[in-house]
Amino acid sequence: MNGGSGDMTLAFDLEALRGLAEPDEVFTDARQWTEYVGVVSEQPTYVVTNFCRKHRIRQDFFSGPRTREESLENVAEQFGTERHVFVGVDADDEELAAAADWEFLALEDAAEAAGWELGEPESATTVDNDGERDDWP
Repeated sequence: MNGGSGDMTLAFDLEALRGLAEPDEVFTDARQWTEYVGVVSEQPTYVVTNFCRKHRIRQDFFSGPRTREESLENVAEQFGTERHVFVGVDADDEELAAAADWEFLALEDAAEAAGWELGEPESATTVDNDGERDDWP
């Protein structure tokens, strides 16, 4: 997804991330052409944190205990980039982006433009034969 301004904040709805086969690689790729990238969701903070940890996603921001619209507005205030783009999955997400004065990009369109693979993500967390998880210190 090269082209356009690199002076951009990119926010993914958590459901959009769940529709990507390799969300960690998507974030790594997006960092090449955006200033900031993060996750917005109305799920409890621990749900977003757990998803990001399991998939080894390093986010610049997350929604915290507020609505998605409040989160997008707050992120836009904190990160004064030229563009603010919200990647979502449905018409409700598109309406949300418009209400928060963000550009909307459907997950399928973003994936096609950037060469991202759609599908269920596999967890980066593995459990060995002793029952030990590899994501714990």
